[in-house]
Amino acid sequence: MHKLIRHSLCAAAGAAAVGASAAPADAVVTKPLTLDEYLALKGPAPDKRIVYGPAPSQFVELFKPAGPGPHPVVLLLHGGCWTRHYDGIAQMRNMAGAMAKDGIAVWSVEYRRYDEEGGGYPGMYQDVATAVDLLKHEAHASALDLNRIVAVGHSAGGHLAQWAVSRHKLPEWSPAWAPQPLPIKTVISLGGLADLRNEAALIRTSCDCESAFIAGKPSERRPDIFADTSPAEMLPAGVHTILIHGELDTISPTVTGENYARRAKAAGDTAEVLVLPGGSHFDEVSADSKSWVIIRAQIRKALGL
Repeated sequence: MHKLIRHSLCAAAGAAAVGASAAPADAVVTKPLTLDEYLALKGPAPDKRIVYGPAPSQFVELFKPAGPGPHPVVLLLHGGCWTRHYDGIAQMRNMAGAMAKDGIAVWSVEYRRYDEEGGGYPGMYQDVATAVDLLKHEAHASALDLNRIVAVGHSAGGHLAQWAVSRHKLPEWSPAWAPQPLPIKTVISLGGLADLRNEAALIRTSCDCESAFIAGKPSERRPDIFADTSPAEMLPAGVHTILIHGELDTISPTVTGENYARRAKAAGDTAEVLVLPGGSHFDEVSADSKSWVIIRAQIRKALGL
């Protein structure tokens, strides 16, 4: 995957900046972030670490802004191709720290990936569901305003963020089903890969990952492995989806967001696609990137700030 990403970014870097003239000058990326630069992203330590299970990957990092609150909340889900090999939560501290300085609390979720014991299906989904609903118990103690909340996820985390806001559509036979899941009305997917069925080939080439790794195997009770794992199969979810892609994103190109938005609108939901001029797959998650101007504005808008 490392070589594939390097090759794809180099090939795309010479492309013209479509729409760059329409974006603010301070939002146009002239040097796209690379995989190595993404892996080197740093941010402050969380204010609180909350464990929700016995596995090493079952915890949440909470970043709190100054002041008494109640604070608006970003539910943050990292990417990394659903595998532990590309880190994830550590790099998200870069965004989380910037948002906390901006007056926004961040609930950054770690979860068991498909190559961890108990991960994949259904463990990964059960982890996300448990971590999200844990917010309801933490809200009072940490002065969190759950009436102002938006889910934000990157890449594989975009899939999980979109899934998290659609959980009320899960069939009761799903191992990740829960009564009265925390309602979240807006999701921002940053280079997400949320249509597990129709984007299976892209997921394979971008992540070297088969659908069965993340959606499980069919059974008599569950013949369609995407019914409770792919947000695209859970439409309409009654949420607003904002799909943001770097112009030079070859891991999850803009057409991926356009295809999802088309399905969402056809089902009766609202969705929009935004392009980060000159941005790569990794500019989507760096508060140090010029793309942050656009992403920050969308987060604040979703929270009513």
